[in-house]
Amino acid sequence: MTHTRIRKFNTADTYPEQKLDNDLCQAVVARGATVFLRGQCPQDLDTAVNIDSHDPVEQTHKVMQNIQQLIQEAGGEMAHLCKVVVYITDVRHREAIYRTMGEYIKDIHPVSTGLCVSALARPDWLVEIDATFVIPD
Repeated sequence: MTHTRIRKFNTADTYPEQKLDNDLCQAVVARGATVFLRGQCPQDLDTAVNIDSHDPVEQTHKVMQNIQQLIQEAGGEMAHLCKVVVYITDVRHREAIYRTMGEYIKDIHPVSTGLCVSALARPDWLVEIDATFVIPD
């Protein structure tokens, strides 16, 4: 069974003043094995070393690559993504972060919550994303 995505939309329509292209939805109905990922940050999964960049695009690529790697290790794929929560430390980076994330979630339509926070666990981090997947039965 595939997940049911309710009220799909693209952020280009809901935020026309921003240059975004994220496929999202209002709700996801899913059955299967739920996989909760820890908030992913721009660091190496094996060494916990930060990537050597203060660029929000590069940091977001690393975060999304970590998410891809972890769901594959859990036996799933990006198409099983149901929800993301995006934490950013500077609202001025929002468009760059969401455009980059959008490359990884094209045609998936997860639900999404975005928050601007004063800081993350390490001062160099600009973005952290946690994700919930459901691998269908």
